[in-house]
Amino acid sequence: MRLDGKARRRPAGTENADMPTGQVELYVTEAEVLGSAADLPLPVFGEQDYPEETRLRFRFLDLRRERLHRNIMLRGQVVSSLRRRMSGAGFNEFSTPILTASSPEGARDFLVPSRLHPGKFYALPQAPQQYKQLLMMAGFDRYFQIAPCFRDEDPRADRLPGEFYQLDLEMSFVTQEDVFETMEPVIRGVFEEFGGGRPVTQKFPRIPYAEALRKYGTDKPDLRNPVIMQDVSEQFRGSNFKVFARMLEAEKNQVWAIPAPGGGSRTFCDRMNSWAQSEGQPGLGYIFWRETDGKVEAAGPIANNIGPERTEAIRAQLDLKSGDAVFFAAGDPEKFHKFAGDARTRVGRELNLIDENRFELAWIVDFPMYEWNEDEKKVDFSHNPFSMPQGGLDALTSQDPLAIKAFQYDIACNGYELASGGIRNHKPEAMVKAFEIAGYGEETVVERFGGMYRAFQYGAPPHGGMAAGVDRIIMLLAGEQNLREVALFPMNQRAEDLLMGAPSDASNKQLRELHLRLNLPEK
Repeated sequence: MRLDGKARRRPAGTENADMPTGQVELYVTEAEVLGSAADLPLPVFGEQDYPEETRLRFRFLDLRRERLHRNIMLRGQVVSSLRRRMSGAGFNEFSTPILTASSPEGARDFLVPSRLHPGKFYALPQAPQQYKQLLMMAGFDRYFQIAPCFRDEDPRADRLPGEFYQLDLEMSFVTQEDVFETMEPVIRGVFEEFGGGRPVTQKFPRIPYAEALRKYGTDKPDLRNPVIMQDVSEQFRGSNFKVFARMLEAEKNQVWAIPAPGGGSRTFCDRMNSWAQSEGQPGLGYIFWRETDGKVEAAGPIANNIGPERTEAIRAQLDLKSGDAVFFAAGDPEKFHKFAGDARTRVGRELNLIDENRFELAWIVDFPMYEWNEDEKKVDFSHNPFSMPQGGLDALTSQDPLAIKAFQYDIACNGYELASGGIRNHKPEAMVKAFEIAGYGEETVVERFGGMYRAFQYGAPPHGGMAAGVDRIIMLLAGEQNLREVALFPMNQRAEDLLMGAPSDASNKQLRELHLRLNLPEK
């Protein structure tokens, strides 16, 4: 709508102090409809909860809503800030190719058929990993880009289907400590700039991977939650609580305690037990403490079985008091640590122990280089295949592969993995040996990573870097729980673009040009 007229002061008594233009009005002399509008399929004012399908199909209207508009504007501001900070730290921005070769980054590739080379395929990059390392070979010592990445993964609330963006960077002649010192101010600075005054960790703690699993049950701990798990196996070894005592006869088994300050009521303990059963567990054992006749006493079936001496030892170890409780997870920690971590999170939320109004960041370090693939009965890379093992080639040739740690690191923030990186394995013989342990022969390495393998023959500098998830950073800053609320035109949970109609059928002409024939599954 175009309106012509004269601006004038509002008559006395009609002013509106709640509006920026509340002191003036337009006396219209001519009006023109510039574009007619049909009835809206969803309101653009207010924050009514509409079905996701409607919101994504009419995303151009959804984006007019105040909260979503604010999130997208925040996104642009954060990206601009990241660019300024990286340039200020001496990095140069380069764009790496989108059509590339398939690479084992840990997820499925999106493949693009080649018309000029029938039967062959490009891959959309899961990350610019090899290209950024090649830039280090080429003498561009500090690289970064806001990189689009493509992974054919199932969507989650904290992971967009199809594509996402990351602050990707690499540095030459650096150690792990150099990367930390360079990037910590960048990440911290963005959270301080756009965090609305919420406290931000000033010096990121360094938490070894194994310690993170033992204390928090996850390698991306929410450090706003004060609950720290402890091993209390000795208090159950040889006890009358036979379920745990028998488990502990196996050397690898342990009993972990999950403290619950303020959770010392049978009602809360039974509620946690019911939750555990809903998660497919047989239950969640517990002890809680209460004061009787001026004396703190332990209660619950486990307390009755192990006796006052052992329950007092558990209470003292965990520094618990009357009105507190503790829950237990037992067995092989490799199998139960995730459940224990989920229980820790639930305790923190149920008892309001988590300070939601802050950003707690930490480096997670010392990731294992390899892990055992039970399905295929073989050793696999556990994180990034291009990382340098701690101890270098000597470790690869003399140590148990499952005991080797890598120069790999993550940044965790409020329960999310915010960034991941590593110091790279830049020596050809060490690179070949590392892949050989994971079942790749030298011929395979040369075939699949020929560019990097050749580059390493000509004096590769020690180098390393990382990638931080731009979408997740913005989601945390915006206080959202879903990445779709900070993305312009996201797909739905089935990886469909309802606005543009993707994925769509290819025409017979297109298939013929690509020398493709479809073999669709039966419906």
